[in-house]
Amino acid sequence: MKRLVILGFGGYGKTIEDIVLSGRLFDEIVFLDDKATDEKVKGVCGDYVNYIDENTWFYPAFGNNNLRVEWINMFINAGAQVPVIIHPSAYVSSGAVVETGCAVLPMAVINTTAKVRTGCIVNFGAVVDHDVVIERGVHLCINSVVKAYNRIAPFAKIEAGQVIFNNTFIME
Repeated sequence: MKRLVILGFGGYGKTIEDIVLSGRLFDEIVFLDDKATDEKVKGVCGDYVNYIDENTWFYPAFGNNNLRVEWINMFINAGAQVPVIIHPSAYVSSGAVVETGCAVLPMAVINTTAKVRTGCIVNFGAVVDHDVVIERGVHLCINSVVKAYNRIAPFAKIEAGQVIFNNTFIME
């Protein structure tokens, strides 16, 4: 039985849960959160160590880009598994690379030869065109577009509806 432990019971955590349920990606979902008191929340974030085994994956559902990548690194260093989560309605080219801890939400597109590095969020309807590099921890918000031949800086946030035109090379 495959289990996913989601850290964070906020809006993003519930979105990850919905994607997992839509794609039947895991058999069981467990939430950990330091503040939420819902019956679905089984403990605080630090309790993740109690769940590490060969059938369990971990996803830090935090909107804070730096924090999300820190948790991914912590999971990996603890020997825990971190998935790539892709909604069934998203298109990811077989020629694209999507690294550990990324979430690709409904109707998003990742075109051929694109690289999406560790811990990125490619939100609803976002488009990553060909020959683009999205560095670690980036959040591409709803309906944003990164056109061809761009490199987006680590931990950047491309806002909803924003278009990054060809050869802009956003680096901070």
